[in-house]
Amino acid sequence: MPTVAVLAFDGMAPFELGCVVEFFGLPRPELDVLWYDLKVCAETSEPLRVVGGFTMRAEHGLDVLAGAGTVIVPGVADVRGEVSGALVGALRLAHERGARIVSICSGAFALAAAGLLDGREATTHWKYADLLQRRFPAVRVNPSVLYVDGGDVLTSAGSAAGLDLLVHLVRNDHGPNVANEVARRLVIPPHREGGQAQFIQAAVTPVEDDDAVARAMAWALAHLAGPISVADLARVANLSQRSFIRHFKRQTGTSPLRWVISQRVAASLPMLESTTAPVEEIGAAVGFESPVTFRHHFARAMRTSPSAYRRTFAG
Repeated sequence: MPTVAVLAFDGMAPFELGCVVEFFGLPRPELDVLWYDLKVCAETSEPLRVVGGFTMRAEHGLDVLAGAGTVIVPGVADVRGEVSGALVGALRLAHERGARIVSICSGAFALAAAGLLDGREATTHWKYADLLQRRFPAVRVNPSVLYVDGGDVLTSAGSAAGLDLLVHLVRNDHGPNVANEVARRLVIPPHREGGQAQFIQAAVTPVEDDDAVARAMAWALAHLAGPISVADLARVANLSQRSFIRHFKRQTGTSPLRWVISQRVAASLPMLESTTAPVEEIGAAVGFESPVTFRHHFARAMRTSPSAYRRTFAG
């Protein structure tokens, strides 16, 4: 089985580690694919303190981490502290051997300390982005995306964005059908493109009536194939256009039309994966006015073309 090593460290939060264990540590015989062999690794065999008031021991050391096919760093104990020479050495050795190196949230600081992000685009949690850029100026920090796939080195934003990156890894390894099944088991979205915004300012604020924005969003999802304007959405929400736009931005962190475009792109993915319909037909089926418009918005969202996406992820 392909080996995945995840780093455990003193002072860690358990969520990110738990996500990795859930994805790669549970056997999944029902999927009928060769699943992963997960190794939890640490610099020490001593008990590690975990946020929440408990301790744990890692069964493996950094030698196992350096020899794994995929190495995941789910965070660092202190984003302003130094990364140990032992961990830096293990990460560099793993990368030199051809391992896939992955970070979640603040784990990007460990990858940057090892020099693995020099000259690359990378991301981390938005609140750490400025610090990562100041500490490691050779890194091209993008604070606005969920994750960045650099091929052999991948980084993700805050904790929940790590789930999106882990689904992406499974999708790359086993294809969309397996990734979608794992996502369904975990009750999470099967795919959110890495370029989606982190929605820094997207605090959910209640609207002044019976969830007018949610009602308009539900209507839009049921009518993606047809034309949708802000006026249409505002009418469904029973709000003026100006008031609707203000409420929508406050609740979602984006504009109504940008959200509609993202939903249309998302709706096209399963059709590209599971049908042989021409790209032009798929674009029309999800509401894009022309194939050119579909390809333009698809490329902006997915960083690839519909045809290239289909070649990669067709089931």
